Amino acid sequence: MENGSSAMIRAQGLSKYYGPFVAIEEISFEIPQGQIVAFLGPNGAGKTTTMKILSGFLAPSQGHASIGGLDVQSQRIEASRKLGYLPENGPLYQDMTPIDLLEFFGEARGLEPEELDDRIDAVIDQCGLDLVLEKPIGKLSRGYRQRVGLAQALLHDPEVLIMDEPTAGLDPNQIRDFRQNLQKLGQTKTILISTHILQEVDAVADRVLLIHNGRLVYDGTPVELKEDGSIEQPFYRLTDHGRPPQPEPEKAEEVSKPQPEASQAEAESQGGGE
Repeated sequence: MENGSSAMIRAQGLSKYYGPFVAIEEISFEIPQGQIVAFLGPNGAGKTTTMKILSGFLAPSQGHASIGGLDVQSQRIEASRKLGYLPENGPLYQDMTPIDLLEFFGEARGLEPEELDDRIDAVIDQCGLDLVLEKPIGKLSRGYRQRVGLAQALLHDPEVLIMDEPTAGLDPNQIRDFRQNLQKLGQTKTILISTHILQEVDAVADRVLLIHNGRLVYDGTPVELKEDGSIEQPFYRLTDHGRPPQPEPEKAEEVSKPQPEASQAEAESQGGGE
C-alpha cells in the first residue's frame, strides 16, 4: 500500500541467506525522490543481491523492499510500473533489432499502440539509437548494447531507475556519454546505480551507499567519504583492503532458515554473489 512516505526506494532490514551462507544482512536505507545514489562495494559484497530484491526479482529471507511506497513482493506488478531495472547483463535478444526489442517490451508492458510509438521515439532520441535501429543487437558494440538496455528500462517512463554496473566494459568516450545521460535523467528520476568505478561517484552521485561482506558500512555524501580529496583510501579501509571475510559459522547457522547447505559458488549462481 502507499504509505505516504517521500522515499522512492526503501530497504528495510533486507537479508538473504543460502543455507549457512549470508549474502546480505540487515540492509536498510531510504532514497528520496530526485536523488542519484552510487552503490559501491567490492565483488561479492552483496550489491547485485540487494538490487535484485529491490526490483522484485529475488525474494528476501527477511525484511521488506518498496518502490514508490509499493511493496515489491506483495504489489510487484504495481511497483514494476514505477521501476526501470537494468541488470548487469541486460535482457537483450541478440537476433532482434533495437526497434523490434522495444516494440516487444512495450507490448509486454501493456502500453497502448499510440503511447508505445511516442515512447519508442522518445527513448530512441534519449539514448541515441537512430543509427542502429535495424541492426541485430548481437552485432552492436558493447556501448550500443548498453544504450539499448537503458532504452528498454526507460520505455515506460518510470519514476525510479536501478542500474547494475551500467558502464562496465565501456570505453572512456562511452562512459562520458552515459554519465551525461545519467545526469539528465537525474533531473526527473530517482536513481540507484552500482559501480566499481570510484570516479563515477564524483561525476554523478549525490550520495554513496557502501556495502561490504553483505552489510552496509557507509551511507553519506561523497564529500563526507573523501580523505585528502580521494575516495580510494576510505574505500580500501572500509572494505578491509580486499582481505577475505573471516567465517562466522555460529552466527550464520543461527540466522539461516533450515534448508540444504549451499556453497558460496552455488549461492552466486542463484544471485547471491554480488
